[in-house]
Amino acid sequence: MDRVEEQIIIEPLPAVANQRTSWIQAGLLAALIFVIYFDILQRLVQQWWTDDNYSHGFFVPLFSGFVLWHQRERLARIPAAPSWFGLLVIAGGLGILVVGVLGVEMFLSRTSLLFLLAGLAIYFTGWPFFRAVLFPWAVLFLMVPIPKIVFNQVAFPLQLLASRFAGELLELVGVPVLREGNVIQLPSMTLEIVEACSGIRSLVSLATLAVIYGYFLEPRVGRRVILVVAAVPIAVIANALRVMGTGLLGYYWNPDKAEGFFHAFQGWVLFVLSLGMLFGLHGAMNLFDRWRGKAGKSK
Repeated sequence: MDRVEEQIIIEPLPAVANQRTSWIQAGLLAALIFVIYFDILQRLVQQWWTDDNYSHGFFVPLFSGFVLWHQRERLARIPAAPSWFGLLVIAGGLGILVVGVLGVEMFLSRTSLLFLLAGLAIYFTGWPFFRAVLFPWAVLFLMVPIPKIVFNQVAFPLQLLASRFAGELLELVGVPVLREGNVIQLPSMTLEIVEACSGIRSLVSLATLAVIYGYFLEPRVGRRVILVVAAVPIAVIANALRVMGTGLLGYYWNPDKAEGFFHAFQGWVLFVLSLGMLFGLHGAMNLFDRWRGKAGKSK
Protein backbone atom coordinates (compact mmCIF):
# COMPACT_ATOMS: atom_id res chain seq x y z
CA MET A 1 0.00 0.00 0.00
CA ASP A 2 2.82 2.32 0.91
CA ARG A 3 4.52 1.57 -2.39
CA VAL A 4 1.35 2.38 -4.34
CA GLU A 5 0.93 5.69 -2.51
CA GLU A 6 4.60 6.41 -3.05
CA GLN A 7 4.18 5.82 -6.78
CA ILE A 8 1.18 8.14 -6.90
CA ILE A 9 3.25 10.89 -5.34
CA ILE A 10 6.34 10.34 -7.45
CA GLU A 11 4.74 9.86 -10.90
CA PRO A 12 3.65 13.48 -11.51
CA LEU A 13 7.12 14.80 -10.74
CA PRO A 14 8.55 14.21 -14.25
CA ALA A 15 5.59 16.06 -15.75
CA VAL A 16 6.16 18.98 -13.39
CA ALA A 17 9.84 18.97 -14.23
CA ASN A 18 9.10 18.91 -17.96
CA GLN A 19 6.66 21.78 -17.57
CA ARG A 20 9.24 23.76 -15.62
CA THR A 21 11.83 23.06 -18.31
CA SER A 22 9.41 24.24 -21.00
CA TRP A 23 8.84 27.50 -19.17
CA ILE A 24 12.59 28.01 -18.80
CA GLN A 25 13.12 27.36 -22.51
CA ALA A 26 10.29 29.73 -23.40
CA GLY A 27 11.78 32.39 -21.14
CA LEU A 28 15.22 32.02 -22.71
CA LEU A 29 13.71 32.22 -26.21
CA ALA A 30 11.75 35.34 -25.27
CA ALA A 31 14.90 36.90 -23.80
CA LEU A 32 16.85 36.14 -26.99
CA ILE A 33 14.15 37.73 -29.16
CA PHE A 34 14.08 40.76 -26.87
CA VAL A 35 17.85 41.21 -27.17
CA ILE A 36 17.73 40.92 -30.97
CA TYR A 37 14.84 43.37 -31.36
CA PHE A 38 15.60 45.71 -28.45
CA ASP A 39 16.88 48.59 -30.58
CA ILE A 40 14.10 48.14 -33.14
CA LEU A 41 11.38 48.12 -30.49
CA GLN A 42 12.95 51.09 -28.70
CA ARG A 43 12.82 53.19 -31.86
CA LEU A 44 9.28 52.04 -32.56
CA VAL A 45 8.06 53.17 -29.13
CA GLN A 46 9.94 56.44 -29.55
CA GLN A 47 8.13 57.07 -32.84
CA TRP A 48 4.78 56.38 -31.17
CA TRP A 49 5.69 58.98 -28.57
CA THR A 50 6.96 61.68 -30.91
CA ASP A 51 4.91 61.15 -34.10
CA ASP A 52 1.23 62.03 -33.73
CA ASN A 53 0.43 59.99 -36.83
CA TYR A 54 1.16 56.80 -34.89
CA SER A 55 0.39 57.64 -31.27
CA HIS A 56 -2.33 54.96 -31.39
CA GLY A 57 0.47 52.38 -31.53
CA PHE A 58 0.54 52.18 -27.73
CA PHE A 59 -2.98 50.76 -27.65
CA VAL A 60 -2.60 48.14 -30.39
CA PRO A 61 -0.45 45.57 -28.50
CA LEU A 62 -2.58 46.11 -25.40
CA PHE A 63 -5.72 45.35 -27.39
CA SER A 64 -4.10 42.31 -29.02
CA GLY A 65 -3.02 41.03 -25.61
CA PHE A 66 -6.54 41.55 -24.24
CA VAL A 67 -8.04 39.52 -27.11
CA LEU A 68 -5.65 36.64 -26.35
CA TRP A 69 -6.48 36.83 -22.64
CA HIS A 70 -10.23 36.98 -23.37
CA GLN A 71 -9.96 33.83 -25.54
CA ARG A 72 -7.55 32.01 -23.23
CA GLU A 73 -9.98 29.21 -22.32
CA ARG A 74 -10.82 28.46 -25.96
CA LEU A 75 -7.13 28.56 -26.92
CA ALA A 76 -6.23 26.19 -24.07
CA ARG A 77 -8.61 23.57 -25.50
CA ILE A 78 -6.89 23.52 -28.90
CA PRO A 79 -4.63 20.44 -29.08
CA ALA A 80 -1.03 21.16 -30.01
CA ALA A 81 -0.07 20.01 -33.50
CA PRO A 82 3.46 21.31 -34.13
CA SER A 83 4.33 21.90 -37.78
CA TRP A 84 7.79 21.94 -39.32
CA PHE A 85 6.50 24.58 -41.75
CA GLY A 86 6.93 27.03 -38.88
CA LEU A 87 10.69 26.80 -39.37
CA LEU A 88 10.29 28.19 -42.89
CA VAL A 89 8.24 31.09 -41.56
CA ILE A 90 10.86 31.69 -38.84
CA ALA A 91 13.63 31.68 -41.45
CA GLY A 92 11.59 34.08 -43.59
CA GLY A 93 11.09 36.43 -40.65
CA LEU A 94 14.81 36.44 -39.86
CA GLY A 95 15.56 37.00 -43.54
CA ILE A 96 13.25 40.01 -43.58
CA LEU A 97 15.06 41.28 -40.47
CA VAL A 98 18.47 41.02 -42.20
CA VAL A 99 17.19 42.81 -45.31
CA GLY A 100 15.57 45.51 -43.20
CA VAL A 101 18.70 46.13 -41.12
CA LEU A 102 21.09 46.13 -44.09
CA GLY A 103 18.73 48.27 -46.18
CA VAL A 104 17.92 50.59 -43.26
CA GLU A 105 14.21 49.93 -43.85
CA MET A 106 12.47 50.16 -40.50
CA PHE A 107 9.18 48.79 -41.78
CA LEU A 108 10.79 45.48 -42.77
CA SER A 109 12.76 45.27 -39.53
CA ARG A 110 9.64 45.84 -37.44
CA THR A 111 7.30 43.53 -39.33
CA SER A 112 9.92 40.77 -39.28
CA LEU A 113 9.15 40.36 -35.56
CA LEU A 114 5.51 39.63 -36.36
CA PHE A 115 6.45 36.99 -38.93
CA LEU A 116 8.91 35.50 -36.46
CA LEU A 117 6.15 35.22 -33.84
CA ALA A 118 3.87 33.62 -36.41
CA GLY A 119 6.54 31.06 -37.26
CA LEU A 120 7.12 30.23 -33.60
CA ALA A 121 3.38 29.76 -33.03
CA ILE A 122 3.09 27.43 -36.04
CA TYR A 123 6.21 25.45 -35.15
CA PHE A 124 5.36 24.86 -31.48
CA THR A 125 1.54 24.75 -31.52
CA GLY A 126 0.49 24.17 -35.14
CA TRP A 127 -1.87 25.67 -37.69
CA PRO A 128 -5.12 25.22 -35.72
CA PHE A 129 -3.77 27.37 -32.90
CA PHE A 130 -2.37 29.98 -35.28
CA ARG A 131 -5.70 30.25 -37.10
CA ALA A 132 -7.33 30.85 -33.72
CA VAL A 133 -4.95 33.75 -32.95
CA LEU A 134 -4.86 35.10 -36.50
CA PHE A 135 -6.97 38.17 -35.67
CA PRO A 136 -4.92 39.49 -32.71
CA TRP A 137 -1.73 38.72 -34.67
CA ALA A 138 -2.92 40.61 -37.77
CA VAL A 139 -4.02 43.58 -35.65
CA LEU A 140 -0.40 44.07 -34.58
CA PHE A 141 0.45 45.33 -38.09
CA LEU A 142 -1.57 48.47 -37.27
CA MET A 143 1.09 49.50 -34.74
CA VAL A 144 3.85 49.54 -37.37
CA PRO A 145 4.28 52.87 -39.20
CA ILE A 146 3.96 52.44 -42.95
CA PRO A 147 7.04 53.12 -45.11
CA LYS A 148 7.66 56.79 -45.88
CA ILE A 149 7.37 56.25 -49.62
CA VAL A 150 3.92 54.66 -49.16
CA PHE A 151 2.97 57.38 -46.66
CA ASN A 152 3.75 60.08 -49.22
CA GLN A 153 1.86 58.26 -51.97
CA VAL A 154 -1.23 58.15 -49.73
CA ALA A 155 -0.87 61.56 -48.08
CA PHE A 156 -0.65 63.68 -51.23
CA PRO A 157 -3.91 62.44 -52.81
CA LEU A 158 -5.57 62.99 -49.44
CA GLN A 159 -4.22 66.56 -49.41
CA LEU A 160 -5.77 67.21 -52.83
CA LEU A 161 -9.03 65.59 -51.78
CA ALA A 162 -9.23 67.61 -48.58
CA SER A 163 -8.49 70.89 -50.39
CA ARG A 164 -11.12 70.12 -53.05
CA PHE A 165 -13.87 69.21 -50.57
CA ALA A 166 -13.02 72.11 -48.27
CA GLY A 167 -13.00 74.56 -51.18
CA GLU A 168 -16.42 73.40 -52.35
CA LEU A 169 -17.82 73.62 -48.82
CA LEU A 170 -16.44 77.15 -48.36
CA GLU A 171 -17.98 78.25 -51.66
CA LEU A 172 -21.26 76.67 -50.55
CA VAL A 173 -21.42 78.97 -47.49
CA GLY A 174 -20.49 82.05 -49.52
CA VAL A 175 -16.74 82.35 -49.01
CA PRO A 176 -14.86 83.29 -52.21
CA VAL A 177 -12.24 80.64 -52.95
CA LEU A 178 -9.45 80.18 -55.47
CA ARG A 179 -7.97 76.69 -55.33
CA GLU A 180 -4.76 75.53 -56.96
CA GLY A 181 -3.85 71.95 -56.12
CA ASN A 182 -3.55 71.68 -52.36
CA VAL A 183 -3.57 75.49 -51.84
CA ILE A 184 -6.79 77.38 -51.10
CA GLN A 185 -6.58 81.14 -51.57
CA LEU A 186 -9.04 83.19 -49.50
CA PRO A 187 -9.38 87.00 -49.51
CA SER A 188 -7.76 87.25 -46.07
CA MET A 189 -5.39 84.28 -45.99
CA THR A 190 -3.89 81.34 -47.84
CA LEU A 191 -4.56 77.78 -46.72
CA GLU A 192 -1.97 75.23 -47.75
CA ILE A 193 -3.01 71.66 -47.04
CA VAL A 194 0.35 70.23 -46.01
CA GLU A 195 1.18 66.62 -45.26
CA ALA A 196 0.30 67.01 -41.57
CA CYS A 197 -3.18 68.19 -42.56
CA SER A 198 -3.79 65.46 -45.13
CA GLY A 199 -5.99 63.54 -42.71
CA ILE A 200 -3.92 60.37 -42.79
CA ARG A 201 -3.35 60.70 -39.04
CA SER A 202 -7.06 60.58 -38.26
CA LEU A 203 -7.55 57.93 -40.95
CA VAL A 204 -5.08 55.49 -39.39
CA SER A 205 -6.28 56.19 -35.85
CA LEU A 206 -9.95 55.93 -36.81
CA ALA A 207 -9.39 52.65 -38.68
CA THR A 208 -7.64 51.25 -35.60
CA LEU A 209 -10.49 52.35 -33.35
CA ALA A 210 -12.98 50.85 -35.82
CA VAL A 211 -11.22 47.49 -35.45
CA ILE A 212 -11.37 47.72 -31.65
CA TYR A 213 -14.96 48.98 -31.65
CA GLY A 214 -16.08 46.23 -34.03
CA TYR A 215 -14.48 43.53 -31.90
CA PHE A 216 -16.27 44.60 -28.73
CA LEU A 217 -19.66 45.66 -30.10
CA GLU A 218 -20.22 43.81 -33.38
CA PRO A 219 -20.10 39.98 -33.45
CA ARG A 220 -20.47 39.67 -37.25
CA VAL A 221 -17.25 39.75 -39.24
CA GLY A 222 -18.90 41.31 -42.29
CA ARG A 223 -20.13 44.25 -40.24
CA ARG A 224 -16.70 44.71 -38.72
CA VAL A 225 -15.18 44.95 -42.19
CA ILE A 226 -17.82 47.54 -43.19
CA LEU A 227 -16.96 49.66 -40.13
CA VAL A 228 -13.23 49.58 -40.92
CA VAL A 229 -13.78 50.43 -44.60
CA ALA A 230 -16.20 53.22 -43.64
CA ALA A 231 -13.44 54.82 -41.56
CA VAL A 232 -11.81 55.99 -44.82
CA PRO A 233 -14.60 58.28 -46.16
CA ILE A 234 -15.47 59.38 -42.62
CA ALA A 235 -11.88 60.51 -42.00
CA VAL A 236 -11.78 62.32 -45.38
CA ILE A 237 -15.04 64.17 -44.67
CA ALA A 238 -13.93 65.11 -41.15
CA ASN A 239 -10.61 66.47 -42.42
CA ALA A 240 -12.38 68.54 -45.10
CA LEU A 241 -14.63 69.98 -42.39
CA ARG A 242 -11.53 70.84 -40.37
CA VAL A 243 -9.98 72.74 -43.28
CA MET A 244 -13.30 74.45 -43.87
CA GLY A 245 -13.48 75.49 -40.22
CA THR A 246 -9.98 76.95 -40.43
CA GLY A 247 -11.01 78.94 -43.52
CA LEU A 248 -14.15 80.25 -41.82
CA LEU A 249 -12.17 81.38 -38.78
CA GLY A 250 -9.67 83.19 -40.97
CA TYR A 251 -12.32 84.80 -43.19
CA TYR A 252 -14.90 85.89 -40.63
CA TRP A 253 -12.72 86.42 -37.57
CA ASN A 254 -8.95 86.72 -37.78
CA PRO A 255 -6.36 84.81 -39.83
CA ASP A 256 -4.16 84.52 -36.75
CA LYS A 257 -6.98 82.84 -34.83
CA ALA A 258 -7.19 80.13 -37.49
CA GLU A 259 -3.85 78.74 -36.38
CA GLY A 260 -2.44 77.49 -33.10
CA PHE A 261 -4.90 76.50 -30.38
CA PHE A 262 -8.08 76.76 -32.43
CA HIS A 263 -6.60 74.72 -35.27
CA ALA A 264 -5.56 71.94 -32.89
CA PHE A 265 -8.85 72.15 -31.00
CA GLN A 266 -10.78 71.70 -34.25
CA GLY A 267 -8.82 68.51 -34.85
CA TRP A 268 -9.93 67.02 -31.53
CA VAL A 269 -13.55 68.10 -32.03
CA LEU A 270 -13.74 66.66 -35.53
CA PHE A 271 -12.07 63.41 -34.45
CA VAL A 272 -14.80 63.03 -31.84
CA LEU A 273 -17.30 63.83 -34.60
CA SER A 274 -15.70 61.09 -36.71
CA LEU A 275 -16.22 58.62 -33.90
CA GLY A 276 -19.83 59.78 -33.64
CA MET A 277 -20.29 59.17 -37.37
CA LEU A 278 -18.82 55.68 -36.99
CA PHE A 279 -21.15 54.90 -34.09
CA GLY A 280 -24.05 56.36 -36.06
CA LEU A 281 -23.30 54.08 -39.00
CA HIS A 282 -23.28 51.07 -36.70
CA GLY A 283 -26.56 52.17 -35.15
CA ALA A 284 -28.08 52.62 -38.60
CA MET A 285 -27.07 49.08 -39.58
CA ASN A 286 -28.68 47.72 -36.41
CA LEU A 287 -31.88 49.70 -37.07
CA PHE A 288 -31.97 48.37 -40.62
CA ASP A 289 -31.70 44.81 -39.28
CA ARG A 290 -34.58 45.40 -36.89
CA TRP A 291 -36.71 46.94 -39.63
CA ARG A 292 -35.96 44.09 -41.98
CA GLY A 293 -36.79 41.59 -39.24
CA LYS A 294 -40.13 43.24 -38.54
CA ALA A 295 -40.89 43.43 -42.26
CA GLY A 296 -40.12 39.74 -42.61
CA LYS A 297 -42.44 38.83 -39.71
CA SER A 298 -45.28 40.96 -41.09
CA LYS A 299 -45.18 38.94 -44.30
